[in-house]
Parts: sequence; C-alpha cells; structure tokens
Amino acid sequence: MWKIGKVAQREFLDTVKTKTFLLSLLFIPVLVVAIILLSRKMIESETGPRPPVRVGVTSSSEEMSTRIAGAFAAHNESHPQSPLALRPVPADGNEPSPPETGKEKLRQGSLDVYVVLEGDLEGKDGTLYFYTYKTKASQLDALGTVERVLRDAVIDRRYQACGIDRAVFQEIQNVPIRRIELGPEQGREKEQSRGQQAVRMMVPFAFMYLIFIGIVGMGQHMISSIIEEKNSRIIEMLLSAISPFELMAGKILGLAGVGLAVMVLWGVAAYGAATRQGIAIDIGADLLVYGLLYYILGFVLFSALLAGVGSVCNTIKETQSLMMPIMMVFIIPMIAWPVLARDPNGDLARVLSYVPPATPMIMVLRLASSPDIWWGEIALSFLVLAVGVLVAIWAAAKIFRTGILMYGKRPGPREVLRWLRER
Repeated sequence: MWKIGKVAQREFLDTVKTKTFLLSLLFIPVLVVAIILLSRKMIESETGPRPPVRVGVTSSSEEMSTRIAGAFAAHNESHPQSPLALRPVPADGNEPSPPETGKEKLRQGSLDVYVVLEGDLEGKDGTLYFYTYKTKASQLDALGTVERVLRDAVIDRRYQACGIDRAVFQEIQNVPIRRIELGPEQGREKEQSRGQQAVRMMVPFAFMYLIFIGIVGMGQHMISSIIEEKNSRIIEMLLSAISPFELMAGKILGLAGVGLAVMVLWGVAAYGAATRQGIAIDIGADLLVYGLLYYILGFVLFSALLAGVGSVCNTIKETQSLMMPIMMVFIIPMIAWPVLARDPNGDLARVLSYVPPATPMIMVLRLASSPDIWWGEIALSFLVLAVGVLVAIWAAAKIFRTGILMYGKRPGPREVLRWLRER
C-alpha cells in the first residue's frame, strides 16, 4: 500500500509543480471573474459616443411625422452618446417618388436607414418598411433602437387616436411582484431577485461542470503521463520496483488529488466572487458530500479507462480515436443539461443516471436541481457506479499489465480481448 502512496505522491507533485498547471489553475478563475466583471460593466455603463445614425423617414401623415420627431428628440435627450438624426423625406412634391429618393440616398451613403410608413398606422393595417444598404455589424444595435423608437411613436399615436392615456394604461399594467423564498422554519424568509433566480438555475450546471473538469481535465494528464513515461522507458525502471497495478493505482490516486484540489480552489473562488457581488448561493452540506463521492468514483472509473487506453498506445495521436467514444458519453450531460435541470426526475435524467461514465455528472446535476431525489435512486446510482469502477479497474489492470511494456504497432481488438481472458 505504501508503494501506491509513493507513486501517488510523485504523480501529485510532478503535476502541480509544472508551470503550465499553475498558469492554468490561476488563469481560468481570473478569466472567468474578468468576464463576469466586464459583462456587468458593459451592462451598467453607457456605450461610448458614436456618430449619429441618419434615419430617413417618409410618412403621409403630418400628425405621425410630428409624433416621430418628438420621439427622436426624446431619445436624443436621454441618450446623448448614441443620437439618432432624423432626415424627413417628404411624401409629396418629389421626383422621382419619395421611396425611390430615399433608397437612392441610402445607396449614396447619405442615410444609414430609410423607413417608409404605409397604410393606416393609427389603426391596425399600417406597416413600417425598413430599408438598409450594406449594413455594418457595428450598426445592428442602432438599427434595433431605431425600430423601437418608431414603434413606440406609432403606439403612442394609436393610444391618442383611441382616447387612451398611455401613462394610465402602463400604470394599470404595472403589477409589482416580490419573490419570497421560505426557510425551513417560521420567520426565515428572504426575498429573491431575478438575478438570484438566474444564478440559482446555474448552480446545478456549475456543480456538474466542476465534476467534468475534475474528471476529464485530470484524465488528460493520465494519458500524457503514461505516454511520456512509456516513450522515455522510465516505465521499465518503475516496474522493476513495483507491480503494474500499484503503478496504475498510484497514478489514479495522485491525479485524483490534483483534480480535487482544482475543484476546491475553483469552487471556493466562484463562491467568493458570487458572495462579493451580493449573490446568495445556498449549498447544503449533503450536496458537497455527494459531489465529493461521485467525483472520486467517477474519476477512478474514467482514469482506469484512460490508463488502459494509454498503455496500448505509443503517441497521443493514437489515443484520440480510442478516447472518442468515451468522451462522447461525458459530453452528453454537458449538452443536455438544460433539459435535465428542468426535469431532474424525468425519464431521460433517470436513464442517464445509470450509465456509469455519465452517472457522476448527471446525479450531481439532479441533486443540485432538486434535493428531493428519492434516496433509493441515489443508492442505486452509487451501486451501479461502484460496479462500473470495479469492472473498469479489472479490465484496465489486465490491459495495463501487458500493454505498458509493448512498443511499436498498437495491438488490435482481438489481442486486447486475449489479454482480458488471461488469468
């Protein structure tokens, strides 16, 4: 047992001492925090000043033209850094017709957008025609603003035509809603905002993603370590002192410790960043315990599979084709997580809970989404995962024992099956 511990210690220290590991460990949390802060800054702050968007408008209704001019003036007053320049194209007295005049100005570059109001816009049969020419990507948000301002102007005119005070109507529509989360005891209540509800929805994904990074990310180190030691013939020196199983078990144990350290650091960093931003995240101790157990079993299962794959290959390139089916199973929860989180007790979630490679991520996602999962399902998932781990370790040990000392051509499926049948 002490030999396994020595190998685990060596694998752990060799991994965490590399500059690339330390940079990735620090860079990713810093990058995530920077993205969050930058996104929040962009949302809260006004956009930088930009040239006025020149909008040509043709309307046969004088009242509507006046209403549009007022809407543009109100917008420019409230958004001085992103103004809209109104350029009326009169509906009468133009040769050629006003629409053709506006379109030609658009092609010549004297307008950024040209709008024609046709029909009875004060009723329900009117239509706004938006014409653009070689629109730039930087103008797309401005065009959306133009549409909104014109639509609001038309709606205001319709309110006036129907004799409805829009301010009163909006006041009638405004129904304050306070979202209260009850605690387990009387008097323990707290109000939740939309942002807190959105964060709560993302907590299951965050837990699943940490499990994914801890398992898959460290599993890649397993492949790299085996291939490197095999090609440098260090593996032969190691096997002269310990058995193949002790070497494989030590590598798995050491990298499991690395993955756990990464998960804890990133999880604490994310929790601290959320708390600093005033976002309350309610995480129970039972979820942390389940997450730890599922991670350990899932990592052992995945690492055993990769150890077997790495032992029969001589280069990283050779491992890619063999790893693809395994990786596809792990990617399924990442793709289907919104559906699984929305219905954690659905048929799809329950079926995937008993597919051993995906079990850790699926069960963590389900438990984070709904803490009322029946204990029998949790116990059964642990049983299925434990059986999968034992089978994976048994098969990997058989393959690792022979394949780790083979060089040159990669063995075929028949030869690998023969290794598994050997006693």
